[in-house]
This record gives sequence, structure tokens and C-alpha cells, in this order.
Amino acid sequence: MTEMNSIMEHTSVPSGQELNQCSLCLKLFKFKAHLVLHLKSHSVGKPYQCSMCLKDFLQKSDLINHMRAHTQEKPYQCSVCQKEVSRKSHLISHMRAHTQEKPYQCSECLKDFKHKISLTLHQQRVHKQENPYQCSECPKGFSGKSDLIKHMRVHTKEKPYQCSECLKDFSQKSNLQVHMRVHTREKAYQCSECLKDFSGKSDLIKHTRVHTQKKPYQCSECLKHFSQKSNLIRHMRVHTHEKPYQCLECLKEFSQKTCLIQHMNIHSHKKAYQCSVCLKDFSQKPSLIRHMKVHTREKSNQCS
Repeated sequence: MTEMNSIMEHTSVPSGQELNQCSLCLKLFKFKAHLVLHLKSHSVGKPYQCSMCLKDFLQKSDLINHMRAHTQEKPYQCSVCQKEVSRKSHLISHMRAHTQEKPYQCSECLKDFKHKISLTLHQQRVHKQENPYQCSECPKGFSGKSDLIKHMRVHTKEKPYQCSECLKDFSQKSNLQVHMRVHTREKAYQCSECLKDFSGKSDLIKHTRVHTQKKPYQCSECLKHFSQKSNLIRHMRVHTHEKPYQCLECLKEFSQKTCLIQHMNIHSHKKAYQCSVCLKDFSQKPSLIRHMKVHTREKSNQCS
């Protein structure tokens, strides 16, 4: 247990020690050197990029730690239960399960916690500590300035991150990184049931409902259930008769975006649907389906 004690002693914060605070986002640091490194995140770019998912990092060590998410490498092992983890910080946090050490104390009620996130959640829920960064447009508050900046794009509609392949814009860099997998065809998330691969974690979560038959979204009008929220939103238009998609040419309105896209082929004279029998082209899929019946009737009228 001596190795474990030395790790915990090294990471614990002595009571009464003055912490170093970032003047920009108010984040606290035990050592001034850590504050100096942190300040770079406000002033410069992130020069270290992951070759797998294009995520950027300020420090090389952060990139090395991140790469283990892709390689599944776990170089740190608990000396008590032999559990393996990918990061040293995770090992330190795990060791507290054995030592029962609680180094994080609430300044309001003096309750102790094993993990910093547990203390933060406790302060927010029990003592209702306000987030210092308040949105000027809505009542939402944030603990960090960077979180507020990201949130403001909801109101300003700003999308500063652009895909170099298809020029699509995104409000968050993380969304761009996920989108890039469409072009690289990288699929990092796999279904444990059918082994199907997905590029985004949210896509995997939606897919797993096929196996679990879970449909958490219910229509308040007809009580029909849906596996995805987007499907419920589309369905609700049956009841509300809402048609949010309008053609700029003839002002005709549609309840679904796919219907508008098909309709626009009429104005552009684009005929994207072709009959596989006679090669005749059609601007809309329903027109092709109706046309195909001509060929099926011809076959039924032929002598056997």
C-alpha cells in the first residue's frame, strides 16, 4: 500500500493552501505552472491533432492520452485489484475506492467527496450556486466562459467551422469532427448485438433501439410511440398540419424536407429517377412508381 499512499499524498491538496485562479474563466489550479499552461488555451491554437478523429489538443501529452481511446491501450494498473485504466488521473481517482479518501470539501457544509465532479454537482443541486457566466438572451448560465461562447451560437446562428470537403458549416468544432467521418468513412462505434458500425455515438444509441424495441418518445395526441425524437416531431405535423418547408419558386408548403427536395426537381427540370426497364426519367419517385405499373401490366398480359 506504500505506492498507493504516495500517489494519494502527492495529489491531495493541503487545507488552507492558496489556489491559483484563471482571470478569464475563474478555473482554479493547485500549482502556478498548471495555471500558466492553462492560460495558453485562451490565447493560442491547439497544435496537436489526432489523426483518427481530427480533434485538436493544446499539449502533446493530452493527444497521447486521447489516442488511447482509439487504441484501447490501458497502461496504468491498480496495485490493489489489478484494474487497468488508460490515464494516470483515472488511476488516482480509482484508488480512492480503496483508500476511502475524500479530498474535495464543500465550503458551504464541509461535506467531503471523492471526486471533484461530485463536489461540483453537490454545490449546484444543494446550495444552488449560480453559474457566473449568464446568457444575455435566455436565463441559462454557465460555469465556464468558453461554454457561454459556444451556447451563444444558438442565438446568433454563427457557424464558424466549415467542412473542407463539402463546405457545410457547423457551430461547434466537435460537430465538424463527427461530420468528417462521412467523408473519411470512419465508423468508430460498433453495435455489440449485430456488429454494425456507425460514425457517431448518437447514431449507435438510436440504432440499439432496434434491438431493445425501446420507443421512449410518445405522441401526446394519439399515444403512438417512436424510437427517435426527430420521428416524433415529424409525426406531430399530422396533428398540427404544420408545413415548415416552403418552395421559394411557387411558395408551396410541405411538412417534410424530403418532400420539398423532390418537389424542387419540378422547377429545376432535374429527373433523378430512372426506369430500369425503358430508361425513362422522372423528377419524382412517386411518378416512377406509377410508371412501373405499366411494365407490370404488360407482363401480366403476355401469353404464358
